[in-house]
Amino acid sequence: MQKRSFLQATAALALVGSLGMAHAQTTPLKFQLDWRFEGPAAFFLLPVAKGYFKDAGLDVTVDAGNGSGGAVQRVASGSYDIGFADMASLMEFHANNPDAPNKPVGVMVVYNNTPAAVMALKKSGIKTPADLSGKKLGAPVFDAGRKAFPTFAKVNKVSNVAWTAMDPPLRETMLVRGDIDAITGFTFTSLLNLEARGVKTSDVVVMQYADYGVKYYGNVIIASPKLIKENPEAIKKFLAAFTKGAKDVMAKPADAIQYVKARDGIANAALETRRLQLAIDTVVNSPDARKEGFGRLDVGRLSLMASEVSDAFGTKTRIDPKAVWNDSFLPSAAQLDVLPKK
Repeated sequence: MQKRSFLQATAALALVGSLGMAHAQTTPLKFQLDWRFEGPAAFFLLPVAKGYFKDAGLDVTVDAGNGSGGAVQRVASGSYDIGFADMASLMEFHANNPDAPNKPVGVMVVYNNTPAAVMALKKSGIKTPADLSGKKLGAPVFDAGRKAFPTFAKVNKVSNVAWTAMDPPLRETMLVRGDIDAITGFTFTSLLNLEARGVKTSDVVVMQYADYGVKYYGNVIIASPKLIKENPEAIKKFLAAFTKGAKDVMAKPADAIQYVKARDGIANAALETRRLQLAIDTVVNSPDARKEGFGRLDVGRLSLMASEVSDAFGTKTRIDPKAVWNDSFLPSAAQLDVLPKK
């Protein structure tokens, strides 16, 4: 009897010890979003809520952001380990800060195409890129579409455009008022903002950059050089858990929005579901994404983008495409097979 009790006690202590070790081995990771807790944030909030990161031994904290440029800078500063940012913003940081000791690196593509587009009201008479020549365009100075517009203009032979700058909340309002002829912005943001201002989607002309010769990559997951050097396994685990969550999000977008709502109580579930679905359809599960594979990229296309961003953004130095991308942490091809069939 005493022997049995001793064995039970020993087993209990071993269990407690193993649980303690498991807890001790949990790696904390601070993750910086590019924007507010809107529909697309479900890609990161779902795997947290469902415990996918936790099951991988990661304690992930997801914080809202205020733009890709800020996300890149926060990861570069060491305030965050990993983040979500526009590839063009990452490239710009590298080229404008050649001596920065901690330049973040892209490790996984999420938006295979830039969500940037030119949008105009049909009543303006603008139908094609050629109609933009000589017109007044508006966008915040840091808007990704505005910064990339020189590439769009070059490819589509647009010239003599006058720009008006404004704070983001005024962009769509000024278009509706007729203060400007067209705007640049992310489709899943500006299109829904126009709708909220009483404009029917059918009354908007949308020129998605990807459909008009601008093959920029959109948002990618970025990691700090410190994390890459000190804990590469944590990045692999993060990407595997994220990919598992992404499959769930794309399978049932409406269900995934509950995790956005949990972080932002005033979020409109129906609106954010539409925003998420728009993002999935236009940039996550796009024809280019299905061609190249979820998470991956084409090095030739990346090189072209690096050259075009250098020109469009007027960077201090030329962008080295090899310096901004590292695909060695990606899950297997079988794990990355998550895009819904079309």
